[in-house]
Amino acid sequence: MGNVFRLETRLTELLDINIPIIQGGLAYLANADLAAAVSNAGALGQLTAMTCESPEVLLHEIQNLKTLTRATFGVNFAIGQHGRPYEDYLEVAIKEKVPVITVTGGNPTPVIKALKESHSEAKILILVSSVRQALKAEALGADAVMAVGFEGGGHLGREETTSLVLIPAIVDAVNIPVVASGGFSDGRSLMAALALGAEGIEMGTRFIATKECTLAHEVYKQKLLEAHATDTTIIKRTLGAPARALKNQWIDEILEMESQGGTYEELKHHISGKANRRMIYEGDDASGFGWAGQVVEHLHDIPTVAALMERIQREATCISKKWGTFSKHKL
Repeated sequence: MGNVFRLETRLTELLDINIPIIQGGLAYLANADLAAAVSNAGALGQLTAMTCESPEVLLHEIQNLKTLTRATFGVNFAIGQHGRPYEDYLEVAIKEKVPVITVTGGNPTPVIKALKESHSEAKILILVSSVRQALKAEALGADAVMAVGFEGGGHLGREETTSLVLIPAIVDAVNIPVVASGGFSDGRSLMAALALGAEGIEMGTRFIATKECTLAHEVYKQKLLEAHATDTTIIKRTLGAPARALKNQWIDEILEMESQGGTYEELKHHISGKANRRMIYEGDDASGFGWAGQVVEHLHDIPTVAALMERIQREATCISKKWGTFSKHKL
């Protein structure tokens, strides 16, 4: 990669990775192939646990991943979002000595307790969307927090605080490393996160638009490339679980149902995992939906993960050099 500087932060040290980037959990999409590509490129790849059909499927994915990489990897647990208990899945991760566990959604207390009791060497990262949640995660023993701003795709916090405001607030509040999430896709945004005090970034939508995200249908990927930030919107606000998705007719129907006071029972067909899979697996844009962050504004290609990581490092290097030039002059 030529003269590229190495970004060493508390996150790279904590997770034993070379690039301070974490691949998001990506429900239904984060399989062994994608996670291995990310980890082999020097960042942290992750499997998604709770959209596996069973604990046995998760076990297969973990064991497959171990054959594809010797680098550090993680397993994401989106608890409370997919209608099934997580305990048996977590037991699989503990028995397989997964080095990094990330937790999104729900109350992380029992997960952290189980890990501390059975798998003390695992690094634990908790997704948060407020200072209050970050302080709680730190008090519970989390090794780092991932602060997700309102720009992000998928499930978000209820406070609707943007990354630019949220991240430094959490950095100021906690002593553990903070990972910036929501609106990050390139070397510019990585350096911006570091300038805000974060120790690295988490990217979700950007990793969907890569060649190794083989489970994502090409129609879905193309929609991500064609979209602007304003082509995403928030659904499920009325259910207390706001989440950002690509706009389409199916999403319009969800929003109309919400505006009419639709209950969960009335909405569940439209917001189900099946509807999500119809879009992301089959490319059925008329009868399903796909999650996406506002960062779609900056997506213009579908590179390999390795090429993406090299590009981000080059961009970060250029910015570092520019900052060095600035320091020689009065601003």
